[in-house]
Amino acid sequence: MQTLEIVESHTGGEPTRVVIDGSFDLSTGSMAEKVLRVQGEFDWIRRSICHEPRGHDAMVGAIITPTDTPDCLCGVIFFNNVSTLHMCIHGTIGLITTLRHLGRVSVGEHRIDTAVGIITATLHEDGLVDVANVPSYLHAAAVEVKVPGYGKIHGDIAWGGNWFFLIDGQGPEVCFANLDALTDFSKRVRKALQLAGITADGMEIDHVEVFGPPGDASKADSRNFVLCPGNAYDRSPCGTGTSAKLACLHASGKIMPGQRWRQAGILDTVFTGALEELPDGKILPRVSGRAWVNGKSTYYFDPSDPFLHGLLWTYCEWGKSEEGKRLAGYFELWASYWRAAPVVQWIERPSPIGQIQVRFLSRARCATILP
Repeated sequence: MQTLEIVESHTGGEPTRVVIDGSFDLSTGSMAEKVLRVQGEFDWIRRSICHEPRGHDAMVGAIITPTDTPDCLCGVIFFNNVSTLHMCIHGTIGLITTLRHLGRVSVGEHRIDTAVGIITATLHEDGLVDVANVPSYLHAAAVEVKVPGYGKIHGDIAWGGNWFFLIDGQGPEVCFANLDALTDFSKRVRKALQLAGITADGMEIDHVEVFGPPGDASKADSRNFVLCPGNAYDRSPCGTGTSAKLACLHASGKIMPGQRWRQAGILDTVFTGALEELPDGKILPRVSGRAWVNGKSTYYFDPSDPFLHGLLWTYCEWGKSEEGKRLAGYFELWASYWRAAPVVQWIERPSPIGQIQVRFLSRARCATILP
């Protein structure tokens, strides 16, 4: 029977599942080619880890790969409930902590190959992990977008290993009690960006980060809420989001090399950030945090299990209910053709943009060919 070996951890509350053994081969090809293979041929790994019944929307996974890059410890491909991720700092901290737990790394610097370039993770004796991220930068400042229910919202577009729209002092108060309101606001912002055709040189801005004052100014300089692709919020302060924030602060002259920025997340866990200036005007962010190993699992894949590779969620937004129902029926017919025995549901959620959510549950053999 096919199996996967998983070690679980969390970094500031955000989970990471690292695949340490399994029956798949990613030993050849460039990192870009490996990412494409994970998105296609090996997407069943992502779904098995991040989707129900084993996973949930907030889950993040990591596959360790061999690398041909000199002096690199390994390669790593991160993913969440919808696809692969460009970069993930909380996941990198979890990866290094996991490898230490397994006796595979010791204290010191470790270079890691990722989908967006080589990063350096430094493991300290006390368990702190410092990640020197990929070069980050402000792409556009004070970009205006009209958000239904909120009017004109202004934010910065920045790269920190993923693309972010960063909003400061607008929208719901950034506190745990406002999770639902912050999620709704951030989803509206992202949808408004899409409808307005606002991108980062053609790349989708798939993370929305909202900032407010810290709960305790003696422990943090700011508190954030981050909506990730797939509509889950980041339980940690978000390392790539902190990198993007550092780039914005540096561009506006609010932080200089050598200064620390303490970024609290929605759970009030804290990442510490600092930066180096690069000759091309970008910055090299350094983000520090801790992870804790909290489990180890063996996944079994019984061919008779209709959800052996997880339940597939497909999110679709439509202006009219009938269109959503027609799409659901289309999925059902497609699944029937592939003998996938699906369950299809549609759930209407009133909103100014008319949102329909289509839930599609299927066997993996059908899920791999869906648009």
